Amino acid sequence: MYICPECAHEWSTTAAETRAEDDKRVIRDAVGNELRDGDAITVIKDLKVKGSSLVVKMGTKVKNIRLVDGDHDIDCKIDGIGAMQLKSEFVKKASN
Repeated sequence: MYICPECAHEWSTTAAETRAEDDKRVIRDAVGNELRDGDAITVIKDLKVKGSSLVVKMGTKVKNIRLVDGDHDIDCKIDGIGAMQLKSEFVKKASN
C-alpha cells in the first residue's frame, strides 16, 4: 500500500506494476547467465542433501526449473532425490 506524504491518500499497486516489479528480479547462475523458468541447469559442485546421506553430484543436469524468492532461489526435481531447492550460485545454465 502506498501513502502520499502530502495528502495522506492511500492506494495499492496495480497488477501491471506488480508484473513490472517481478520482471526486474534477475537471477543469475555462477557464470553470470540469466536464468528463467523452464531452463535446464547443471550442478557445478557436489551438494550434500541436508537431513540425509544423499549427495547431488557435480555435473547433474536438472530440467525445467522454477525460480522462487528467497535464499534458495531455484525450485526443481532431481532424478533419484526428488523435489528440492538450490542456490543459483551452485549451478550453471546447461547448453541446449
